[in-house]
Amino acid sequence: MAHIYLTKIKKIYASNAHATIAKGAKAYLLNQFEFYGIKTPNRRKICKDFYKANPIKDHNELSRLIKECFAEPQREIHYFAIELLGHHHKIWSKKTIPLIEWTVTHQSWWDSVDSLNSFVISKFFILFPEEIESTTSKWNQSSNKWLQRMSLLFQLTYKKKTNTALLTKYIEHCELEEDFFIRKAIGWALRAYAYTDAKWVIQFVKTHPQLSNLSKREALKHQ
Repeated sequence: MAHIYLTKIKKIYASNAHATIAKGAKAYLLNQFEFYGIKTPNRRKICKDFYKANPIKDHNELSRLIKECFAEPQREIHYFAIELLGHHHKIWSKKTIPLIEWTVTHQSWWDSVDSLNSFVISKFFILFPEEIESTTSKWNQSSNKWLQRMSLLFQLTYKKKTNTALLTKYIEHCELEEDFFIRKAIGWALRAYAYTDAKWVIQFVKTHPQLSNLSKREALKHQ
């Protein structure tokens, strides 16, 4: 039997569905997922109100619910689960790491993994800095491109707190990868850090000639 939490939000989403919006959203993500057709501002307001009215205090329950959500075909339910995990940051712990990894590697596409980074991953490592190197090193060495992408992007918002040694190590491990999403992530990570230290990024690109043209172009986009 589905978690009552999931049953409730599905009813709310169904009552806010819009077929035309759903069709466009589905096409935008290359017809990989179904959609209710709820625009992001409205969806987030629905979620925010729902989370507050229906708190979860148990990590195991949270994990179960997120996995149930990801078994649903509609993409908005996956977004709901990701933002639900972010909302309940007060019950995060070391045992949240396997749940984060599970979420990255299921129903994976750029929209979900990047959203997970924004709402969960980058914030998780600020709260648990002692877990950064062991966890992200494993991701960087993974054969799963989405975990690799997260190893490159988790520091996007860290600015002066960016660990450039790790960033360098992770980029160097991935710089010959041909996957678009990895190459894009390398450039995006460098471009984000360029706002803090443009000289460092320019020098990095100069000393790493094997970087793809896409990565270089993204890195130096505003230089």
